[in-house]
Amino acid sequence: MLRTRLLLLAMLISTTAARAQAPDSVFLEELTWTELRDLVKSGKTTIIVPIGGTEQNGPHMALGKHNRRVHLLSEKIARVLGNALVAPVIAYVPEGGVNPPTEHMRFPGTITVTDDVFEKVLESSARSFKLAGFRDIVFLGDHGGYQRDEKGVATRLDREWAATGVHAHAIEEYYRRHLSDARRRSASGPGESVAARRRRARRPEAL
Repeated sequence: MLRTRLLLLAMLISTTAARAQAPDSVFLEELTWTELRDLVKSGKTTIIVPIGGTEQNGPHMALGKHNRRVHLLSEKIARVLGNALVAPVIAYVPEGGVNPPTEHMRFPGTITVTDDVFEKVLESSARSFKLAGFRDIVFLGDHGGYQRDEKGVATRLDREWAATGVHAHAIEEYYRRHLSDARRRSASGPGESVAARRRRARRPEAL
């Protein structure tokens, strides 16, 4: 009987401690729904929607470059802001036509969706985040091809939600900043090998 009571007490203490400890992660997909609810109530009312793309970037670069980079940088941004969380990366974006293959679709491994499907994904995601209590929904795109789509969705939703105090944003400056960084690196000399870039991508402080 005593052993059973001690076991129950240990389980109760463990459960209470788990509830009391605030989660350290800023990634929505790593939280429980109750943790997310409590974080939103505590003031974390900005959600960053990182948008990458699965495409060829040359023979020296992994197909998931955009997804990995926007994932790492979104975490950094959220932690600096202090009031933000990060949604799962949107990895399927417009990359060209399939039949006949155009743009990046001429290379194996690239995944595309149509512009209207992409915009519907952004819109539906934003409506879900609004329902969850977020007040600022931020589209953060790591690719130039869909910046116009992001801005169009954000503008439409912001207009629709004008009276609610909820806002949608498309941060084009993020892409411009990293585009200029990439051009500067390209002009400075030859690129890294695939293996070297993979190793560097695993180190958030390197980006």
